[in-house]
Amino acid sequence: MRGIGITAYSKPDGYQLRDFETPTVTSPNDVLIQVRAASINPVDVKKAAGMLKMAMRDEFPYKLGYDCSGVVTQVGSEVTRVKVGDEVYVRIPESDRGSWCEYAKCSEDFVALKPASMSFRDAAALPLAAMTCLQALRRYEGDLAGKTVFIPAGLSGTGSYGCQIAKHIFKAGRVITTVSSSKVPRVEELLGAGVVDEIIDYTKSDPQKVIPRGSVDFILDTVGGAMPYLSLLRPGSGKVVSISTTPSGDQMQSSSVMRRPGSSGLPGPIRFALNALDSIRRYRARRWKVSYEYMFLEPTGQDLEILGQAVEQGQLRSVVGTEATFTDVEAVRMAAQMVYSGKGGVGKAVILFQY
Repeated sequence: MRGIGITAYSKPDGYQLRDFETPTVTSPNDVLIQVRAASINPVDVKKAAGMLKMAMRDEFPYKLGYDCSGVVTQVGSEVTRVKVGDEVYVRIPESDRGSWCEYAKCSEDFVALKPASMSFRDAAALPLAAMTCLQALRRYEGDLAGKTVFIPAGLSGTGSYGCQIAKHIFKAGRVITTVSSSKVPRVEELLGAGVVDEIIDYTKSDPQKVIPRGSVDFILDTVGGAMPYLSLLRPGSGKVVSISTTPSGDQMQSSSVMRRPGSSGLPGPIRFALNALDSIRRYRARRWKVSYEYMFLEPTGQDLEILGQAVEQGQLRSVVGTEATFTDVEAVRMAAQMVYSGKGGVGKAVILFQY
């Protein structure tokens, strides 16, 4: 089969269309998927560039990608959740990474039926980012119904889902986000009416000055700005969950990204340094009488089913800003570079497969 890969850690300009061995069903719980669309996430491109090379050893040639949608072509003898011919979507675990290929394989635990109302393109854009938001918002200790949630970068790949999930699934009373000037009029167009209650143009106004101190119940930090926003949180109950700072060393060691055959574990000095940084952030949060934590995604097909129900009920939509055809390697590189730089894009970037 063909797939997008690299022979050494590389930025997007080094991505290649290569031949890989087609995965096969080897476990009773395996599901083999013919990929119809795959999305590009920051973790895809940053890990391929060597972001975690000090923590784990990767094998080359290296297949990229975790998110995809497609059609089931083969299942193991004990698979019960899907069958051959089903249209599905999935966030593939690290042990089976390689969604930017014509075929992908993983355990049925990670797979869910694709929402019937969604195209393969839009479904592929959903798993990692939307599931991350769902799991992050669950970390709030209490009910978010009627409360205030601040999610910066509301038209980013993750933020676009976070705003919708906060409003429609968690019933937040007030959702605040930030975008640049040109994107302000697009928030309602892309996310739907009534999803975002306050839009801050960060090129003209500082959220720390616009949002009253102590007025926010929950912050989903999608841009690495957790610490500057601590003063905005409500003392005693406010919480910030970050997906963009750094994990503690203990979190990294136990995370799904380290669960790959041959992983040697996190070196002691790195683990210590990451634990120290995390402790400092938690201490700074406690000084404001709020809580902070970093969160790793734990992919699960059950959460994809919850998100699929929200899609079918009209509560969740994908925002796709960039498309690239699988065989057009230069277009894939350009889309991946946009995600890598974190500049200029709206929503998710998706790779489309044509057979």
